[in-house]
Amino acid sequence: MKKLLIGILFLSVITACSSDDTLNNNPNLLDVNVNFQIDLSLPQYNSLNFPSSPVYVPNYGNAGIVIMKNGADSFVAFDAADPNHPRKNECVAMELNGIHIFCGCEGNTYDLFTGGVVEGDEENLRYPLFRYRVVQNGNGLLNVRN
Repeated sequence: MKKLLIGILFLSVITACSSDDTLNNNPNLLDVNVNFQIDLSLPQYNSLNFPSSPVYVPNYGNAGIVIMKNGADSFVAFDAADPNHPRKNECVAMELNGIHIFCGCEGNTYDLFTGGVVEGDEENLRYPLFRYRVVQNGNGLLNVRN
């Protein structure tokens, strides 16, 4: 009886730890290293001192990175490439539209608070926006990395 109980416990632990590799290994995005710092006192980042005012930072990630303050001391950062279609030269970065980001090629729209899909062909939208970690270093500095 004891062996059966241990076997059931082991089996439940193995099956409960399902993999989310399909979300992490997005075939539409390149695996790029991101690690940079921004200073909120600089004019180009001033809107990040206020909630719901996203800023596009080019030259990082797959198609630039969108950073937004979403609370008192909380920030989010997402890759500006649409995670649900292959990269195309004519359509790499999505466009900001308030608290949403929009793909002009596919018509997909994503929420910048959660990274989830707001609008698009839901049957073909498998991936949310790719999220980066944002850490406040004090003195108005943010470190964005993966």
